[in-house]
Amino acid sequence: MRLLREIKSRARQAAPQVLAACMVAYFAYHALHGDRGFYAWIMLKQEKAQTEAAAERIAAQRSELEHRVGLLRRDHLDPDLLEERAQAILNYGLPNDHIIFLDAELRRSGGRP
Repeated sequence: MRLLREIKSRARQAAPQVLAACMVAYFAYHALHGDRGFYAWIMLKQEKAQTEAAAERIAAQRSELEHRVGLLRRDHLDPDLLEERAQAILNYGLPNDHIIFLDAELRRSGGRP
């Protein structure tokens, strides 16, 4: 009987500590793995970096296109660019022209591999 009372007494003393340890473990787990946890935060940072890189790439393409459109304006028309566009649209070339056909992937990257 005395042994049983001793076990109950020690169990009452240890119960709050065990409960606190379980709560700490629960919140620590969810701080790492939850929807708003540490790992989710890292994934969001990576996604943000990828999105910013894509935005920079698109902004560079846009500025390049704006520059090319600016060269076709009336106030300062570039004859070489005008000739290039006319040949592309009309599918026309001079007899001494050398035409190099690029793959679709190379055309998208601007001729750079």
